[in-house]
Amino acid sequence: MREYSGRMTTAQTEAWQRGPVPGFEPLLMPVVHALIQAREDLERLIASVPPEHVWRRPGGAGSLGFHVRHAGGALDRLFTYARGETLSDAQRAALKAEGEPGDPPAPLTELVAAVHRIIDTAMEQLRSTPRTSLLEDRTVGRAGLPATVLGLLFHAAEHTTRHVGQAITTALVQR
Repeated sequence: MREYSGRMTTAQTEAWQRGPVPGFEPLLMPVVHALIQAREDLERLIASVPPEHVWRRPGGAGSLGFHVRHAGGALDRLFTYARGETLSDAQRAALKAEGEPGDPPAPLTELVAAVHRIIDTAMEQLRSTPRTSLLEDRTVGRAGLPATVLGLLFHAAEHTTRHVGQAITTALVQR
């Protein structure tokens, strides 16, 4: 068993194949494993993407930069809802800017570092999430859509891995 340290592991196996991570509620282990895997996949992506590919939109699809930035932004927003909070003005502004490269365009290393920080914060939230809160009701967005803490945490994990996967695929398409 490995303690989550915020650093990429050199293990050859996927995160879920390494067993439980100490310090986390066992019912949240799929979320923990998904976030560890996303972190490691992003770290590997950095070395394989030339800077000029980060903000390209092949075939009109979302750019690799968008997918990386959105993976972190959505994770942050969904974990905010899981805490029972509403989004801040800064979170809403970040959402609107996720597809914009910036001037100068944000490099992949900067985008990945930001996602790593969000994953670290999410892991601390997971570490302190008690089992007894998992089925508590939560609402999502201005519409107040119904959810639970567990539903939000799980969706955050799968949404993060989906966009990391899209970033990887976008990188492969551009090679």
